[in-house]
Amino acid sequence: MTSASAQPAATPLRIGLAGLGTVGASVLRILRRQENALSERCGRAIRVTAVSARDRTRDRGVDLGGLTWFDDPVALARSSEIDCLVELVGGSEGPAKAAVEAALSAGKSVVTANKALLAHHGVALATLAEEKGVALAFEASAAGGIPIVKTLREALAGNSVTRLYGILNGTCNYILSRMEMEGLTFEACLKDAQRLGYAEADPTFDVEGYDTAHKLAILTSLAFGTKIDAEAIHVEGISSITPLDLKMADELGYRIKLLGVAERTKAGIEQRVHPTMVPKSSAIAQVMGVLNAVTVDADAVRELTLVGPGAGGDPTASAVVADIADIARGRAGLPFGLPVARLETAARTPMQRHEGGYYVRLSVVDRPGAAAGIATRMAQADISLESIVQRRSAAAAAQDPAGRSGTPVPVVLITYATSEAAIRSALAQVSADGHIAEPPQVIRIERE
Repeated sequence: MTSASAQPAATPLRIGLAGLGTVGASVLRILRRQENALSERCGRAIRVTAVSARDRTRDRGVDLGGLTWFDDPVALARSSEIDCLVELVGGSEGPAKAAVEAALSAGKSVVTANKALLAHHGVALATLAEEKGVALAFEASAAGGIPIVKTLREALAGNSVTRLYGILNGTCNYILSRMEMEGLTFEACLKDAQRLGYAEADPTFDVEGYDTAHKLAILTSLAFGTKIDAEAIHVEGISSITPLDLKMADELGYRIKLLGVAERTKAGIEQRVHPTMVPKSSAIAQVMGVLNAVTVDADAVRELTLVGPGAGGDPTASAVVADIADIARGRAGLPFGLPVARLETAARTPMQRHEGGYYVRLSVVDRPGAAAGIATRMAQADISLESIVQRRSAAAAAQDPAGRSGTPVPVVLITYATSEAAIRSALAQVSADGHIAEPPQVIRIERE
């Protein structure tokens, strides 16, 4: 498959490294530290011969002496000094896309950690790689150091996958873990995550679910043999989650995680990213802090969960180096496990057709008939309630023991399996009736 396999075993694999940030510097360190071991394992030496980055003067904590420097990553990609481009620039367009296209067009294999690039252009880039007979490898693009790409593409080749779901963003998992354990607000935890370097100055891409969505788009293609369709993913973030939601989840036997979920349904492939209540007994509920986890439901293995570091210099670089080693061995296969021509175009399943249990928190106006009116609207939408929990704060109860002030009271509904359309319709009616003082909080419950 790869051009590497056509080279004599004694010929070193020459690497061009585009991007010398945290991950790029770690890749260079690992390749140098493991130089002899990699040479023995791969049957040939692996050497970084050229690099590209925006700032030549920045101290990256690694010796760049003896390496050819390119200011333009596209020029690096086309250079005769390299056999394989490692793209760690980032971004779905611009220099990253141009450099990868240039390398593939020149018959050079590519290793990338760029989930945004793959989510938007993965099919076109895989087509180009196939045409040129070179590798496009991207283990580091989803879940960092967890080898989920190789697991789906190779280790589970004899399985039929029915569902894949996971914690794919360490920033969100860190924030939700801190909120749960310490009772802090989202804003307080985000500020601390930024101070510790777990969150960017502009955290929108992470906390609003877009990073998770890009990774899910890639994993969905690998799991179900479908073309990447990032636009089909329903996306919600975690900024609306409150300490009360986490406290109620705990009391009800759940934890709240931001999950990316892909599932084969009768209507097509359902893809969604949103805060999710998972049973405390589930493996994924035990994953706290900045760790990532991916669970695969399949016919032969039943349930497989992989847990590990999903970001950071060394974990991500570990995945990059694994791809480089495969190329050096001549073992890099088809990017998505199938020829692009055989990837299916999956029918999109709209979120309104999702079915499952729901947690609904309402800020109910404390007056006669409100609770009955809400129950009636639920019944009219054929929604069965598993439990109803009312919470008045201790302070409010002390000031107004009879509950006559009209102060809104938190009421939590847990539903049996129903549809998204039914929930939204019922809540629209409840809101129109004037029974609630603010928009409802809706969190889906994921079955084990």
